[in-house]
Amino acid sequence: MAEIVQQRIEDRIPELEQLERVGLFTKKEVKSIIKRVTALEYKLTRLIVNKEDFIAYIQYEINVLELIKKRRAHIHYQFKREEIEYPIIHRINSTFRRATNKWKDDVQLWLSHVAFCKKWATKGQISKVFSSMLAIHPDKPALWIMAAKSELEDRNSSESARHLFLRSLRFHPNNQKVYQEYFRMELLHSEKLRKQQKDLEKAEMDLGEYEFSPEILRGKLAEVVYRNATGQIKEAAFVISLLNIAAIFDFTKELQDTILQDLQTNYTEDSFTWDFMAKRELEAPGAGEELQTAKGRASDINRREERCCQVYEEGVKSLNSGKSSPIHSEHVHSIVFKNQILRLDSVVWILRNIQSRPSELHVAMTATRRYSQSVSMWSLSLQTLIQLGSGDIGKHFQDALTNVNPKVYIYIYINVHRNTHKLCPHNVFILSSKALQTVCSLVCSQRGLLSAVAAVAMETKESYLDWSYSTGGYKKARKTFTSCLFFQETPKMHNLRDCYERVLQEFGTTDDDLWLQYIQEELGPLGQPENCGKIHWRAMKFLEGESVERFTSKYTLLQTGHL
Repeated sequence: MAEIVQQRIEDRIPELEQLERVGLFTKKEVKSIIKRVTALEYKLTRLIVNKEDFIAYIQYEINVLELIKKRRAHIHYQFKREEIEYPIIHRINSTFRRATNKWKDDVQLWLSHVAFCKKWATKGQISKVFSSMLAIHPDKPALWIMAAKSELEDRNSSESARHLFLRSLRFHPNNQKVYQEYFRMELLHSEKLRKQQKDLEKAEMDLGEYEFSPEILRGKLAEVVYRNATGQIKEAAFVISLLNIAAIFDFTKELQDTILQDLQTNYTEDSFTWDFMAKRELEAPGAGEELQTAKGRASDINRREERCCQVYEEGVKSLNSGKSSPIHSEHVHSIVFKNQILRLDSVVWILRNIQSRPSELHVAMTATRRYSQSVSMWSLSLQTLIQLGSGDIGKHFQDALTNVNPKVYIYIYINVHRNTHKLCPHNVFILSSKALQTVCSLVCSQRGLLSAVAAVAMETKESYLDWSYSTGGYKKARKTFTSCLFFQETPKMHNLRDCYERVLQEFGTTDDDLWLQYIQEELGPLGQPENCGKIHWRAMKFLEGESVERFTSKYTLLQTGHL
């Protein structure tokens, strides 16, 4: 082991001497490097080595390279790179190879080697690294794409990139991303050749026997990739993604027309096709003269929006409009809230008729932002969120109470409560009762039961009791009735204690939260903290099973101020 380390240290002597001779490092710094490197080398020659040791060794060598680079810039010395930097870079590459050979499954280690090669201009090494990595990880399409892009961008080799894409398709014949990047690469290749031809023609150089293929310049290789891709993957969304890639290049008019024709011919049963065609109408450019005036621009926008809506309607008719279809979702997302439908009754109609969960949520939330003063809109949107079991029901209800008139917010709750019963069968309603319970608990807060309007507070309590009975029977209604006694304008502690005692008689053996809330009330400004010890003792006596552990944990958090 010592002989190996000594040999490696001696191999460094020429570069270290050069560093000291040209004034990049001092003699003391060179000795420090030798000492540090010796310790790192011994770690790499042990019988059992760790990946962290290799990483630490590589990082130290890279730090030395960075320091050399800064000192060169400081003293303006740019010579002797072959004697100084190149041996260090070669040693780092060798260490990376040793590490990746030992930990072949660590993709991040491979990519770190690639990143080092790119940064320190060892592009010839990148192909070897990718080749070794892909031999071990052929099941990862992202690595194939990364390798092909490296060949195209770093080594300017379209042929090598094409070869890698073809190899990757043998392992991943149905991967959309591979086809998309292969398609893009062929278009980039055509664009590069077109630019070369233009530069040569501008310089008036004689090309001799060398000629640029007109088919390649027009993107025929990309069209071949498109044909093969659509033969394997028959999805409108995928075809549209290829069309969007082709649209980036200014020489692909013919190719775009071909793809668009295929889309309109072979994918009319897919809602993505109609959505794409409708959006094309919305984004279509207008006539030049018409856009000179504000009136003309407004007219152009209206015409494009009308045409967009017409295409959507054609799509709805072409598809089976009697069933739930994604076209409804796309229609709503693209049209309704782009100033196309402004009237409240139109939004209400859409909200009641669309049958896509994302669209319902989108319309409900956006409609209430637009019509924030409409009680009926808040009521309808709350019904929608409750039926969908949305987790945002609590926040949405609080927003309703903030925006509408305080004297009528109770109407929202009552309307939601009653209409949800009508819209949902009993068993379905029970499934959404947890969401509705959130609304009830919000109503039974200071905004509801402690309302300054006596009629509102009383109506709230009656509606809450009605809901409790309909969902949990007389036991739940009795518990609700007891809890409603809390909500008085000037609550008295002896009433609170009486209510807690009544509830604990029935639920004291299982509900640990009740005991904890009782203790918190006594710790409050109206309570008597000396009673907390007795309540704690009773809780430990009455609680059973896992409730004891939960109560103990929460009580500890309460005592330490973390609850």
